[in-house]
Amino acid sequence: MRRLSLLLLLFTFVSFGQTPQRPAITGVAFFRMYAADPATSASFYSKTLGLPGKESAGVTRYTVNSSQWLEVKPLPSPAPVSRMEAVAFTTRDVAALERYLKAHSVAIVQPLKDGSFGVHDPEGNLILFLQQGVKPAGLPAPSPDAPSHRIIHAGFMVADRANEDAFWQGILGFRPYWYGGPKPDAINWVSLQVPDGSDWIEYMLNNPPNPTLQHIGVMDHFSLGVVNMKDTVAKLAANHCEGPNCTKSQMGKDGKVQLNLYDPDLTRVEFMEFQPSEKPCCSEFTGKHPSETEDQ
Repeated sequence: MRRLSLLLLLFTFVSFGQTPQRPAITGVAFFRMYAADPATSASFYSKTLGLPGKESAGVTRYTVNSSQWLEVKPLPSPAPVSRMEAVAFTTRDVAALERYLKAHSVAIVQPLKDGSFGVHDPEGNLILFLQQGVKPAGLPAPSPDAPSHRIIHAGFMVADRANEDAFWQGILGFRPYWYGGPKPDAINWVSLQVPDGSDWIEYMLNNPPNPTLQHIGVMDHFSLGVVNMKDTVAKLAANHCEGPNCTKSQMGKDGKVQLNLYDPDLTRVEFMEFQPSEKPCCSEFTGKHPSETEDQ
């Protein structure tokens, strides 16, 4: 009995000394960006994209679906280099994830409050984690006028891929999904899926040393998933989308049909079909593709 008690005590000490396990990270919750003219931005997001919005405490939130939304804040002064402020992901246990990241020496820049906390990735991007099921009070219901009801990925400029991989893959457990570039022997884009879902992030590599705001807006972007691009073009037309980009779809190097719009601050909104319709360039897909009905 004495020996059993000692073994149980030893097991207790070992258990408490273990590094916390990473809880599930299930998908993209929201993408937050800045707007120089919130009224002009509101016209784009609420009318052209058909997303119902609500302003609260200086942040306007546009509903994509019951668990995903976009956030727009007034551009501060001095203006930051990028119009992207943050990307947020859902987790099944936000408190456990905060403990896990602390145990891996990741600095918590926004401590846990109201179901979310924030860190910086190695490139300085603000990354937020949100308890699954938590959403802002009074978020409007999704609208049938929206061409898409699903955020499937967020992309941002990356200078040091190895440092990012150590964080996103090594610590957070994101999984390779696809990589490619304008030519088969070039790697400009690297997609990593969340550990416990099909949404992904996209490294945008090989950027110039002093990129313009237009270039940054192309790189720091978010993507809305659609089933069929022809239907998307028709919905954009019904929302009075103006300009050649409203109908200019193209085949991406990943074999998925795409269409790019730009908000008034040049942030790219990439519509993308969920499923590839051609063989992808450069690499094969290594994960499940997202769908319109997938739970977040």
